[in-house]
Amino acid sequence: MRTHRAAAVLTVVACIFAGCTSQADAPNGTVTDPTAAPSASAEADPNAPLGWGPNVGELEQAQEIAADMSSEQLAGQVIVGRYLGTDPTEVATMLREQHLAGISITNGNVVDEAQVRAMTAALTQASLDDGRSYPPVLGVDQEGGYVSHLRGIATEFPAFDAAGAAISADGESGREVVRQAAYATGLELRELGFTWVFAQVADVTIGAADPTIGTRSASEDPAIAAKATAAAVRGFDAAGVVSTVKHFPGHGAATSDSHDTLPVLDSTLAEIEAHDLPPFEAAIATHAPAVMLSHLDLTAIAPGVPASLAPEVYAMLRDDLGFEGVTITDSLGMAAVAASFKPAVAALNAGADLLLMPVDTVETHRVLTKAVDDGDITRERIEEAAARVIALQLWQQRAARRAPVPADVTTVAQDAAAALTSAAY
Repeated sequence: MRTHRAAAVLTVVACIFAGCTSQADAPNGTVTDPTAAPSASAEADPNAPLGWGPNVGELEQAQEIAADMSSEQLAGQVIVGRYLGTDPTEVATMLREQHLAGISITNGNVVDEAQVRAMTAALTQASLDDGRSYPPVLGVDQEGGYVSHLRGIATEFPAFDAAGAAISADGESGREVVRQAAYATGLELRELGFTWVFAQVADVTIGAADPTIGTRSASEDPAIAAKATAAAVRGFDAAGVVSTVKHFPGHGAATSDSHDTLPVLDSTLAEIEAHDLPPFEAAIATHAPAVMLSHLDLTAIAPGVPASLAPEVYAMLRDDLGFEGVTITDSLGMAAVAASFKPAVAALNAGADLLLMPVDTVETHRVLTKAVDDGDITRERIEEAAARVIALQLWQQRAARRAPVPADVTTVAQDAAAALTSAAY
């Protein structure tokens, strides 16, 4: 495993992004920059920004909130639930009764725009009814291209390979077009009631042999993918929505689909570092708030164990790349991990902060609560995870207030989608 890599990464990324606009500068200049490095007195200054969104005071507030939670509340605060249905009242009841951090809304939960708005409003109210002063995690896969669960409701953007093409065609203006696209996407999602977007894909595809990522990746070139990913993070941050860089440490070289099986990736550590990690390194240097862990069997790092359940992979992300934000698993309902023994417990103990879409949300909440009560998960670990999630939601609440959604957001999004398409093709 590598050592002291994070400092070197920052130097490299600084060279890559020299001349780029600040990650937090909205197109209208109304959002201030939360990415300035904390000062030496950061511990004493509650307004000093951390490297992933929240400030020192928000993290301290979140730690206090988590410390006062029961084991049932803590168990819920680390789950982003799965819901099969379209009834806003039913899913809101589940969030409130299980104290869930939030819900992942998929195309199977969607009927039309009015129903989506009713669902996000009901979930937001359920979180308030559960006694929380911060918003829930209301997330959706809205990457652009074919992975867009709000098709017909939100503006359709091209797949993320368009971002790579735009940057390849004209680096500086291409990055700005990509940032604007993410910014507009984020504003439109917020207008519909969402607080998270499960994007952007940071995987570097290998082309036709890659059956899962394909056009979801910006490029087969790690440097281009790095620039596109970082630009998207900047845009989402400016829009006041939490972005989720995925699927660490990179799914683009896998030749099978983790929805169906546990892909085995035989890349050496040096190959992973050179091919897969640059976009994640760039995103972290751009202060990405959340990183999603893949379900890959990485034979060079943790053979036989899905990355999302492997402490060695979380250690790589935190110790080697220096990431301090929220770690979230890919869906625990995917075949790569669904049959594992208590995957939610294993993931949390490995280093996950959020557990995405377990097979059975209510049963997973019961299992986690019992694991905390029995000592199979330490209270320290689950409080740490919950506090990171709460701190990020406090940041999202603050960032959203500083970036009001314009009345013409649909036009803004449509113009941004057209600009990205034009720049790419």
